[in-house]
Amino acid sequence: MARNDYDKEKRIPEKESSEPTGDGSGNKTDGKGKKLESKFSPPSPQGYLVWLIILLAIPLGLFYFHNQEEADTLKTSEFESALQDGRIVSVVIQHEPTSGSRKIVGDYRPNDSAVTRRYKLEVIYTDALDQLIRESCDDRQTVNVSNFFGNLMISLFPIILLVLIIYVLFARQIKTAGKSALQFGKSRAKLNQNSEKITFSDVAGIEEAKEEIEEIIEYLKDPEKFHRLGGRIPRGVLMVGPPGTGKTLLAKAIAGEAEVPFFNISGSDFVEMFVGVGASRVRDMFEQGKRNSPCLIFIDEIDAVGRSRFSGIGGGHDEREQTLNALLVEMDGFEGDSGVIVIAATNRPDVLDPALLRPGRFDRQITIDLPDVKGRLGILKVHIKKVKINEEVKLNIIARGTPGFSGADLANLINEAALLAARVDKNAIDMEDLEEARDKVRWGKERRSRKMDHKDREITAYHEAGHALVSLYCEHAMPLHKVTIIPRGSALGATMYLPEKDQIHLSRSEVLDTIATILGGRFAEKIIFDEITSGASMDIKQATGLARNMVCVWGMSDKLGFLSYDAREEHIYVGRDITRKVDYSEVTAREIDLEVRAIVDGAAVRTEQILTDHKDQLISLGDKLLEQETMDVKEIKILLGFPIDSVEEQKDDIEDNQPADFANAEKEADSPGES
Repeated sequence: MARNDYDKEKRIPEKESSEPTGDGSGNKTDGKGKKLESKFSPPSPQGYLVWLIILLAIPLGLFYFHNQEEADTLKTSEFESALQDGRIVSVVIQHEPTSGSRKIVGDYRPNDSAVTRRYKLEVIYTDALDQLIRESCDDRQTVNVSNFFGNLMISLFPIILLVLIIYVLFARQIKTAGKSALQFGKSRAKLNQNSEKITFSDVAGIEEAKEEIEEIIEYLKDPEKFHRLGGRIPRGVLMVGPPGTGKTLLAKAIAGEAEVPFFNISGSDFVEMFVGVGASRVRDMFEQGKRNSPCLIFIDEIDAVGRSRFSGIGGGHDEREQTLNALLVEMDGFEGDSGVIVIAATNRPDVLDPALLRPGRFDRQITIDLPDVKGRLGILKVHIKKVKINEEVKLNIIARGTPGFSGADLANLINEAALLAARVDKNAIDMEDLEEARDKVRWGKERRSRKMDHKDREITAYHEAGHALVSLYCEHAMPLHKVTIIPRGSALGATMYLPEKDQIHLSRSEVLDTIATILGGRFAEKIIFDEITSGASMDIKQATGLARNMVCVWGMSDKLGFLSYDAREEHIYVGRDITRKVDYSEVTAREIDLEVRAIVDGAAVRTEQILTDHKDQLISLGDKLLEQETMDVKEIKILLGFPIDSVEEQKDDIEDNQPADFANAEKEADSPGES
C-alpha cells in the first residue's frame, strides 16, 4: 500500500461545523463556506433619496416656522389707535431693499394691563405714520432685512421635490435605459447556470449524435489523450434536423455534462435595428469565450444570421452579411486556436453560407433525424419517468403506432395522456389514455358535439369501410389498426394503420397497394349509393401524388424509364414557383400525365373489383361502424371472417436492429364537408 493511500485511510475526517466562522475577509460563514447574510443590508439608492429629501425639508421647515413666530396681526387703524393710547411699547420697522416693502413688528399692551404681547402688521409707510410713531413711541428702530435665500428655497423646493419623486418612481427604468444605450454592442450570450440539470441520460433516440458529442466532452476533460496522436479540437459542430428532434435538448445535455463554461444564444439576438450591432455582439461573445476558454458556445437557429451572402435580388449592404463575416473571422481567422467550440443548431442547412460549413469552422455536421421505432421507444421511456403509468401499458405498441413522430411530439403525447387520465380522476395512465392521446396529437380531439344527419353518417361509414376492406385484401398494404367515424379535428372519419416496422424502402407493389387502399373510399360510395361525393378529395390528392412520385422521382414507370423528372432550382428569398426550372419538354410532360393517369386508373379498376366481389362484407362493416362508431382490427376481422394472425399479436420487445424511419404515417381522413 502506498504511503499516501495509507494516510488517506488513517486520516480522521473533520467534523462539519455549523458554527459561524470567518472567511478571512471579515465576512462570516456558516462553516461550510456559505456566506451568512447580514441583518443590516446597505440602503438602496431610493433609500438615499428619501434621506436627502428629509435633510432638505428640515431646514426649510425650521426657516418657515421661524418666520411664522406667534404674534397678533394688527390692522393699520388698530395700530394707530394703540399708538395714540400709548399701548405700543416698541416699534421695529423691517425694510426689505429688494422689494421695497416694510413690515412693522414689536410689543404692545392689548388693554390697560401691564401684560405685553407681540404684534405685526404690514402697512404702506407714509410720512404721517412716521410722524405718529416718533411722537407716540420712544423705543423705535429701523432695520434692513434680506430674505433672498429663504425665498429662493421656498420657490425651488417644489421643483426639487417633484424631480426626486419622479426619479424614485422611475429609477429602474432610467437605469435600464442608460445601460441599454451603452450596451447595444454587448453580447447577449448567457452563461448556463444549470438550474435544472439535464444529462445524456435524459436524451434518447439519437444515439449516434450523442456519441459524437460525448467525444467532444471527453476531449475537453482530457485533451492530452487526443493531442498525443496529433489530433486537434473541432472548431464547430452543426446539428441539423427537423423541428422537435432534440437539437436544443442535446445542447442542454452538453451543458449539463460539460465541466467547462457553456454560453447559449439565439441567432436572432445578433441582428438589431442599428448598423454594426450584430458584428459587435459576435466579437464580444467570442471575447467572453476566450476569457473563459476552454468553453462551449451554443447558437440556436443559426440560419437567422448564417444565411448565404450570395442570394437575393439587388445590391446594397446587408447587416446580416456583416454579422456573418464577423462570425466567419472569429471561428477561423488569424488568431488560430482560441479554445472556443461553437455548437449550432438549425433545421434549414440548405440556406447556410458555404463558407460557414467548411471544415475549420464547422468541422462536423450531425444529422438528427426523426427517431425510428427503437428511438421512439427510448424517448417514451424517458418521458414516462415523470408520470404515473399503469404496469399493463405496452409502450412498444405506441412506439410502432407513431411513425413520423418527433421527440417533441412524443413528449406532447405523454403529457396529453396524463391530462386525459387526470380529467377522469384515474390513479395512473393506462393504454386507453395513450391511444387516445396519440390520435389527438396526430388528428385532433374527437368532436362528438358535431351534428351529422343520418345520411352523412352513412356515407362516412361506408367510405371508411371501403378503405379498411381494400387494405385487408391487398397483400402489401399497411396493416390495419382501427377505423372510426367519429369526427376528429378537421376529419369526419379516419382509417388508421399500424406498421409492423419502420420503412426504409417502398416497393412498387407496396405503392400500388397503397394507392388502391386510398381509392377504396370513393368506390365504396359509388357501389353502395350509386353516387359519388366530395369526400374523396384528399384521397385523390394523395393517390395522384404517389403516382407522380412513381413516375418522376422513383423511376417505377416502364414507359418513361429510369429517369428523374423532378429537377428544379430554387433560390433563397425568391418564390419557389417563380424560379422553377423544368428539364423536360412539353411532349414528355404529356407522357408523364398519361402515365400517372394510367397508374391511378389501374389501381381504381382493381379497387372497384375488390369491393364489388365482396359487397356483402362492405355492407356488414359499414352497418357495424354505424352502430359502434369505432372498431379495431380484431373486431373487423372477426366480423368479416378473416383469420387472426400474427399481425394482431403485438411483440413485447423491439429488436435493436430496427431500421431508421423514412416513411410517413398512413392515414385516410375526410375533411369537413366531405364524407
